[in-house]
Amino acid sequence: MIVRPSPQRGDQRCSQEMNASRRRKENELKTCQILGAPVQSGASQPGCLMGPDAFRTAGLSRALTELGWAVTDLGDATPTAEPEISHTNSAVKNLDAMVGWTRSLSKKALEMARSCDLPVFLGGDHSMSAGTVSGVAERAAELGKEQFVLWLDAHADLHTLHTTASGNLHGTPVAYYTGQPGFEGLPPLAAPVDPRNVSMMGIRSVDPEERRRVAEIGIEVADMRVLDEQGVVRPLGVFLDRVSKAKGRLHVSLDVDFLDPGIAPAVGTTVPGGATFREAHLIMEMLHDSGLVTSLDLAELNPFLDERGRTARLMTDLAASLFGRRVFDRVTTAF
Repeated sequence: MIVRPSPQRGDQRCSQEMNASRRRKENELKTCQILGAPVQSGASQPGCLMGPDAFRTAGLSRALTELGWAVTDLGDATPTAEPEISHTNSAVKNLDAMVGWTRSLSKKALEMARSCDLPVFLGGDHSMSAGTVSGVAERAAELGKEQFVLWLDAHADLHTLHTTASGNLHGTPVAYYTGQPGFEGLPPLAAPVDPRNVSMMGIRSVDPEERRRVAEIGIEVADMRVLDEQGVVRPLGVFLDRVSKAKGRLHVSLDVDFLDPGIAPAVGTTVPGGATFREAHLIMEMLHDSGLVTSLDLAELNPFLDERGRTARLMTDLAASLFGRRVFDRVTTAF
């Protein structure tokens, strides 16, 4: 005679198995590695080299740990030693430093993308993204996936070494990692990012040459007028849907000057009319909800220009939102 378990006993066994599975998942924490990129050679004002330590002082690692991530701080990267490099554009500054940082950060970013769930790079001026994005894009190519980039910035950063008038190389990383010509002397790209996979949000200061290049290579732009007219939900949602359908990997690069200088003064390139506290947090929460983000830059924090650490705390708070913190979980802070 076959004895079958009673429905009650079967339900109990199923419940026990589900609880055991849930406990296993809770114990398998997602991993995050943090790397400082104290780069300031691409900016016009000194101070960005202090950015990584300001993020640490603001409690970034602690915030992510409290959200259930296994966080490892790898310290700060250092650039490779490069010979002095001259360029036909006499305005170009510190090209040897950019080459050294790009080579170093690209290698580190690739290693981190191979060994953890979500690498975070602490800037440092935005020229750091020439290295961080090229590194994570190489990992995407290894996995047979498309690399997407969400560029949250007041500027397009689409100059080449030939077109930059200021010579400040934090205005060039997007052109570099999308494989545009005009970067002689920089490391060749293992996996250029398709410019059609780049979405820029919050852009409000674009030079004529950059405007021409945006249209020419097909970068998606939601400038501040679009955000004023449509809000952040629709344009971001459309982009995230593209990433999801492609089963791509998503790198988010957040520049302090994406935010309005009234709430984030610690940047050398302030542009009025930036994203509000509410818009920025909504973007971060949407990114978390999507489950698509695979790497993150926090760029252009210049503590020398901050007011009692308010920008460092805000940027840390935004990163925490991307990692899963909700506004109603947050202790109210007086700005």
